[in-house]
Amino acid sequence: MNLIENAKAQAAQVITAAYQSAAAAGVLPQAELPAIVVSIPKDTKNGDFASSFAMQCAKPLRMAPRKIAEAIVENISLDGTYFESISIAGPGFLNFVLGQKWYADAVALVAEMGDNYGRLTAEKPEKIMIEFVSANPTGPMHMGNARGGVLGDCLAEVLSWAGHDVTREFYINDAGNQVDKFAKSVEGRYRQIIFGEDAVDFDESWYQGGDIKELAAQLYEMHGKSLLDMDDAERTETIVTYGLKQNIAGIQRDLGRYKINYDVWFHESTLHETGFVADTVELLRKAGVVYEQDGAVWLRSTDFGCDKDDVLQRANGFYTYFAADIAYHRNKFAERGFDRVINIWGADHHGHVKRLQSALDAIGLDGSNRLEIILMQLVRMMQNGEVVRMSKRTGKSLTLSDLLDEMPVDAARFFFNSRAADTHLEFDMDLAIRQDSENPLYYVQYAHARICSMLRKLAEEGVAIPDSADLTVLTEGEEHALIKAVSQLPEEIAQAAVARDPSRLNKYAVALSAQFHRFYNACRIKDAEPAVRDARIVLSRAVRQTIENVLKILGVEAPEHM
Repeated sequence: MNLIENAKAQAAQVITAAYQSAAAAGVLPQAELPAIVVSIPKDTKNGDFASSFAMQCAKPLRMAPRKIAEAIVENISLDGTYFESISIAGPGFLNFVLGQKWYADAVALVAEMGDNYGRLTAEKPEKIMIEFVSANPTGPMHMGNARGGVLGDCLAEVLSWAGHDVTREFYINDAGNQVDKFAKSVEGRYRQIIFGEDAVDFDESWYQGGDIKELAAQLYEMHGKSLLDMDDAERTETIVTYGLKQNIAGIQRDLGRYKINYDVWFHESTLHETGFVADTVELLRKAGVVYEQDGAVWLRSTDFGCDKDDVLQRANGFYTYFAADIAYHRNKFAERGFDRVINIWGADHHGHVKRLQSALDAIGLDGSNRLEIILMQLVRMMQNGEVVRMSKRTGKSLTLSDLLDEMPVDAARFFFNSRAADTHLEFDMDLAIRQDSENPLYYVQYAHARICSMLRKLAEEGVAIPDSADLTVLTEGEEHALIKAVSQLPEEIAQAAVARDPSRLNKYAVALSAQFHRFYNACRIKDAEPAVRDARIVLSRAVRQTIENVLKILGVEAPEHM
């Protein structure tokens, strides 16, 4: 339930009824009217909600907006609504002031819904897959994966709370050129162990990381020199089977540590093994959007407005990554029945978006509307005012595992989700671990812990902690402001879902915490008159529950002690 939307709907209903009454009395002419817009004004000193109805109707009614507004106010009835008064401002704005019932109901709703406060029922629920991270299993995860992981995980949770059926998926690229390159890289290091580094050239195009050396050392410990006795195909298969298994397990381990748990781990290789890629290319052929040239099969991407055509099958018979990607998304829509697919990609993949959507359009899957790509901008890690690229522990490129060795996982998650995906992120590692109010996560968690501490102390002093109270006694400005902030959670979830921007909840959590601290400093609780004290306790518990629910969506702990 969303009491803000309920209030807006009530305002629209009473305006409609007032117009109909005025029109029936001949005060206003009959006309086809536009949809009534009710919003929360930036400055609420004149009212909690406002409508520009009179200005919207000036043309169809052929009257001055102020006259229309006066007629509405004269004919309006607020009986049985959340509003206690209505007034006119400026050229004809209708301003509504909330009554105590709305504030009381807003607090009571949190207690009633508890852990589910903020959950919505979607008007048109969808079966949605979010695919994110999908790092190549040829090495450790970098900072782009760290940001994409949190953005994807938090967006999945937001969409779930907004009322959709959400699946988290990791696409394992265990086929194609990068796997061949991976096998050559490990074999090269394996041969260097046996024959010496100077005796074996290591191609500069191969993977250079220390993880490759570690896998080679493990294979040597397991097999000695016996891999050299195998034919090329058997040796490659042995290296790839072992190496990818180890790397995928490492990715799963690191993501689990990062509090990210996938519903599905999908292997690209299965698309090739089952012939699904070949079948997909054949569908594109039948759709008339491919051609052959120099022995290769090409997609006419230029027909879709792209700058060049794309190879689907090379002259040697191997299918490209792009062909597999089209097949993979066909599998999502046609085989598994997702209504919508959202992928989180790095911004460097922007040229791939239109190509993929158009290929899906060509085979009747409406990729332009059903496939959404969120392009994520770069992350710059900062420490002591300087850019950090290397791990202190290893002296090599900073990985997700290195980062989690240096800071709490909650800090990493909160900070990586602090900006919308389409904005560059400067991650201040020093700020993320600070234990003071300058750190936004600490500030939010402290608000939760502060409420828990207050309730414990009151109980220790013999105050009975009520589950309910007469909330109509909450009439102070800071109380009303705090209740409004609490009531905003369902709307924030709804807007975050629409905008595909879970960072809204970071900002909301900070704003709610700030409002609580202002309330706590302005409104005495322990020494207040019992009825007011109990109402303020119930309000504080509602704030605690709201903060806890927001942090749950973000995958962050809500501590009771700090």
